[in-house]
Amino acid sequence: MVLENVEQGGRSRQRALVVLCLASLMVVLDGTIVVVALPSIQVDLGFAAPNLAWVVNAYLVPFGGLLLFSGRLGDLVGRRRVFLIGLCVFTAASLLCGLASSQTMLIVFRFVQGAGGALASSVVLSMIVTLFPEQREQGKALGLFSFVQAGGASIGMILGGVLTQGLSWNWTMLVNVPIGIVVVVATFALIERDAGMRLRAGVDALGAVLVTAGAMLLVYVIVDAGSPARRWLLLALAVLLLAGFALRQATASRPLLPLGLFRSRSVTGGNTVMILMVAGMMGFQFLTALYLQQVLDLDALATGFAFLPTPVANAVVALWLGPRLVTRFGPRPVLAGGLLVAAAGLALLARVPVDGSYFVDVLPPLLLAGVGMGAAVPAVIGTAMSAGSPENVGVASGLVNTTLQIGSAMGTAVLATVAASRTSSLIDTGQGQKEAAAAGFHLAYLGSTAFVVLAILTALVLVPKRLDAPEREPQPELT
Repeated sequence: MVLENVEQGGRSRQRALVVLCLASLMVVLDGTIVVVALPSIQVDLGFAAPNLAWVVNAYLVPFGGLLLFSGRLGDLVGRRRVFLIGLCVFTAASLLCGLASSQTMLIVFRFVQGAGGALASSVVLSMIVTLFPEQREQGKALGLFSFVQAGGASIGMILGGVLTQGLSWNWTMLVNVPIGIVVVVATFALIERDAGMRLRAGVDALGAVLVTAGAMLLVYVIVDAGSPARRWLLLALAVLLLAGFALRQATASRPLLPLGLFRSRSVTGGNTVMILMVAGMMGFQFLTALYLQQVLDLDALATGFAFLPTPVANAVVALWLGPRLVTRFGPRPVLAGGLLVAAAGLALLARVPVDGSYFVDVLPPLLLAGVGMGAAVPAVIGTAMSAGSPENVGVASGLVNTTLQIGSAMGTAVLATVAASRTSSLIDTGQGQKEAAAAGFHLAYLGSTAFVVLAILTALVLVPKRLDAPEREPQPELT
C-alpha cells in the first residue's frame, strides 16, 4: 500500500503521522474522558447507580469486539477508506451523544461511537508501519503513537474534568466534533488512497461473525458486574465462539486471521507481552485515580492533573530515547528494561500510606511508570507488527489493538475486584473506611506489579533478539 508519493518527502509523512495520531488520541480519550463526568451525567439524565457504568461500557464493548474484523476490512477495501468511514461514524455519534436527552439515547450512540472508533483506530498502526518502513524512523513514529496510547487515558481525565467543571458533561462528547472534521479534511489532503486487495480476494463472513461476537462477549463479561453464574455462563459462550473462530481459521481458504502469523515469535511474543503489560498498567491508572480521590481526598480536576507527569515522562522517553535504544540494542532488552522500571514504580505504590503525600508517595512512582512505559510500549508494538506481510499488516494492526483493549479491560476488572474485596473484608472487621481502602489498593498494586513481572518473563522467553523479517505472501490474482 502506498500512502504517500515518494516525491512528497518526509515532511508530508510527518504531517500524515500527526493526523493519524490525532485521530488515535481522540478515540483513546473517549474511553476515559467521561469518567469524571459520570456524576453529572447521572444527575442530569437520572441514571441509577448500577446502570451508570454502561456509559463507559457501551463504548468499550463494540470497540474491543470490532478491532480485528476492522483491521482485516482495511486490508481488503483500503485502509484510508476504513479510517475515514470510522472517523465519520465516530464524529457523528459524538454529536448525537452530546445532544442526548435520555439514558437510552446516550447509551445507543455511545455504542455507535465505539464501533466508529474501532474502524478508525484498527488501521492506524498498519498505516504508520507502511508510512515508515525503515526501522529507525518507524521507531520514532511508533514512539509518538505509544505516547498517544499511554498518555491518552491521563489526558482524557484532565480534559474531562476541565470540560465538565467549566462547561457541562455534554462537551466531553461535543469536543470530538470539530476535531473529527479537521482530521477528516486533513486525511483527504495528506493521505493518499490505497486500493486494498478488494473484497473479491475473499471475506471470511463466518469468521468475522464468530470473532466479533466472541470478542464483544468477552469484553462484556470482563466489564459487567452481574451475578457470578451469569458471568461464567457468558464467559463459556465467549470461549466457545472464539474456539469456533480458531477452528474456522484453520480450515478457511481465505481466513480472516491467518494462523500462520502466530508461527512468528515476534507476533506471538509481542501480543502476549502486550496483554500482560497493559493489564498491569491500565489497571494501575484506574486504581491510582480511586486512591487519589477516596484516600487523599482530591477532587476530579486535581486527580486528572495529578496524572500529568506520567504522559510527560512517557513522551520524553518514547519520542527521543526509546527508538535510539531499540535501534542500538534490539527490542528485547529495551522491552524488559522498560518493564522492570515500570514494575519498580508499581511496587512503590504498594506501600502508599493513608495519610500520604502526593509529591512524596505518588509522584515518584508515576514518573517511574511513565519512563518504563515510554521505553516498553514502542518496543513491544514494533515487535508485534514486525512479521506482518504487506497483505496482512491491517489484520496484524487489528490484532495488536484488540490485545490492548482486552488487556486493559481484564486488568482493570481483576484489580478493581481485588481492591474492593480486600476493602470490604477489612471494613467488616471494624477498620475505618480510608484505612480499609488503602489496604485494598496495596493488594491490588501488588497484583498490578505481578502482571508486569509476568510480562518481563514472557519477553525474555518469547521475544526474539532480532525482529522477524516480513515475508510477502502470494496475492490473489485480481481480474
